[in-house]
Amino acid sequence: MSESVKDVNGTKKHVATYLDAYPTEVSSILQGGYHHPLLRSWQNERQLSKSSFIYPLFITDNPDEETVIESLPKQKRWGVNAVIPYVKTLVEKGLKAVILFGVPLKEGVKDPYGTAADDPDGPVIQAIKKLRENFPDLFIMCDVCLCEYTSHGHCGVLYEDGTINREESVRRLAAVAVNYAKAGANCVAPSDMIDGRILEIKRGLINAGLAHKCMLMSYSAKFGGSLYGPFRDAAGSAPSFGDRKCYQLPTGGRGLARRAIRRDLAEGADAIMVKPSTFFLDIVSDAKEIAEDVPICVYQVSGEYAMLYAAAEKGVFDLKAMAFEACYGCLRAGATLIISYFTPEFLEWLDELN
Repeated sequence: MSESVKDVNGTKKHVATYLDAYPTEVSSILQGGYHHPLLRSWQNERQLSKSSFIYPLFITDNPDEETVIESLPKQKRWGVNAVIPYVKTLVEKGLKAVILFGVPLKEGVKDPYGTAADDPDGPVIQAIKKLRENFPDLFIMCDVCLCEYTSHGHCGVLYEDGTINREESVRRLAAVAVNYAKAGANCVAPSDMIDGRILEIKRGLINAGLAHKCMLMSYSAKFGGSLYGPFRDAAGSAPSFGDRKCYQLPTGGRGLARRAIRRDLAEGADAIMVKPSTFFLDIVSDAKEIAEDVPICVYQVSGEYAMLYAAAEKGVFDLKAMAFEACYGCLRAGATLIISYFTPEFLEWLDELN
């Protein structure tokens, strides 16, 4: 009910009123549990730490290359020689893990079978060896896909009509994965989304005597969409014809994602990845429910990262604050690992919290 009083001049003036008082219920009081900055951090079921982050590195076949990627702020393509001093600065700040993407740029290196993917003199295997030599404790992951290495830009071997030859593709992908493991990779992560490749890779690792020391992380729930543009600029992996809708998941395909997660677990996946992250947190939650006993990773993809940078530059929000919010959203949904281009910043930001 509104009330008013008259001031000294006789003018009516609105005053604040209160409803009747009732005893406060004990269960109503929550703020005592988060009134202090440390208490607020304790409310996070999962804590962001340096061990949570995996940093993507684009490695070219020019050993001394250091080229800015225009569509991906603060990111570069690196040659195997040039990347070592850069990674050294990150390891000194607490970097624990990287994921490698090969970017072959030499003329004529691409062919229909992605032969360059596991060339012993190619960028990925050379980078594994260089990083292992210089940083023996660094966890080295390798993306396994053929799109960067095929002349047609698709993720597997094709039939003459341009469709995916599943049987040959998974055998080729498995060979690449095993060769990365032989070179010293701690983890192989197939991103091609071709049916049955997890089983083929797991068998290959077992037969090579490497399954006990190489994690198999499946991009089980990788959705097609519009957020991969900067990555394709960086990796030179855009398809030369058609698209990847027949093997990447459709945006609304929640049921397909759940089926793929179950399948990949049954085929031997040691960890599950969801990609992209921000718009697919329901899938992250599903993944945690289905794969409750294995690590869940999200990939905060190039378009998500570039989008946050662009909005921050327009003054829409503070970049650091929004990066934390995005990552905590992933943790709340069930992720324990985050592949992010923000990793170098988080190595410093997390120190600032201590």
